[in-house]
Amino acid sequence: MTNSETKATLSFSDGSPSIEMPIYKGSIGPDVIDIRKLYGATGKFTYDPGFMSTAACNSSITYIDGDKGELLYRGYPIEQLAQNGGDFLESCYLLLNGELPNAEQKQKFVDTVTKHTMVHEQMQFFFRGFRRDAHPMSVLVGTVGALASFYHDSLDINDAHHREVSAIRLIAKMPTLVAMAYKYSIGQPFVYPRNDLSYSANFMYMMFSNPCEPYKVNEVLVRALDRILILHADHEQNASTSTVRLAGSSGANPFACIAAGIACLWGPAHGGANEAALSMLEEIGSVDNIPHFIEQVKDKNSGVKLMGFGHRVYKNYDPRAKLMRETCYEVLNELGLQDDPLFKLAMALEKIALEDEYFVSRKLYPNVDFYSGIVQRALGIPTALFTGIFALARTVGWVAQWKEMISDPEQKIGRPRQLFVGSPKRDVPAIDKR
Repeated sequence: MTNSETKATLSFSDGSPSIEMPIYKGSIGPDVIDIRKLYGATGKFTYDPGFMSTAACNSSITYIDGDKGELLYRGYPIEQLAQNGGDFLESCYLLLNGELPNAEQKQKFVDTVTKHTMVHEQMQFFFRGFRRDAHPMSVLVGTVGALASFYHDSLDINDAHHREVSAIRLIAKMPTLVAMAYKYSIGQPFVYPRNDLSYSANFMYMMFSNPCEPYKVNEVLVRALDRILILHADHEQNASTSTVRLAGSSGANPFACIAAGIACLWGPAHGGANEAALSMLEEIGSVDNIPHFIEQVKDKNSGVKLMGFGHRVYKNYDPRAKLMRETCYEVLNELGLQDDPLFKLAMALEKIALEDEYFVSRKLYPNVDFYSGIVQRALGIPTALFTGIFALARTVGWVAQWKEMISDPEQKIGRPRQLFVGSPKRDVPAIDKR
């Protein structure tokens, strides 16, 4: 960021002296007003619930322009990366290192990640402590946090090599843990990773193979999963990323920080959107019920919401949704599911929402969650695991943001302030007067 010659002057109507604050310019996006000295100079805080107008850090990883419907990873448009930028691990390298890898760098990175995909054998005993019907996200919170119990050689956050090793371990082992959570829930044996498969193909192998018969990798489905992972890899300073940064600001180890991010992502307002979209489709039931459902959505008193449409950040079409829509049709065609009742329902609802003036005027376009839920269901991924796939994809973004924060010389432990509205100071009355 660069210091602008323009200053912001804050004046007060209560007679307090005005204060000048520097304005900083990023490479793109809105300018920011530096309010760090506000409290010291005025005794006042700013009030911004939800941090709607607050930049909590400076970052060079991901940029979103919601009005334009633009998402950039290290400056590269997401649509170019998903269509022309190689596989998921290439995007991982980009997010971690700032540049796309050359052939030699890519191969070294892939080899390193591949050789770290196994988890310690004792991890299987952690799973035995969970109920079979435990939600996969609760399992992931516990098992990812437990990785710190096994890898003491990469917990020094002030050591650059330790940070690098822990980053690789998290990216490599997350697919194994997600697949283990799934296998445990259905009572099947855990499947060990294979070093001859790509990152996404290996995950599908660990998810869907069994000892009784050979598993055939379907490249169309692998590409679909790879695209899901790329599109969800990072998304600026969202709730879970901010959680990872806040946990990391205390000096917590990286495994604990990512576990905190997973816990935050589990919230239905964040990572559960694709699960909610699919549940909505199941509740609608059939194409014939869509008109009545649309009427309910338009009725503000009904409490019925159109899930999988619109986005808090994007005021235009979510750029990821266009790509996920293409992938959705590719997968349905590959698996011959065009006539599946649920998928026909989804496509009919999409068509109505895109043409209905009520939704168009409110810019309630289908978002990435609407299509990704459909694709994951077609791939055979159970609804309860959708957010686990999201966590798998987002791990690299969390790790990249964590590493950037640790290396930031301006980094301080996170300590938001508050507007206190409780009782002012008072004395405890004597016992006999209570």
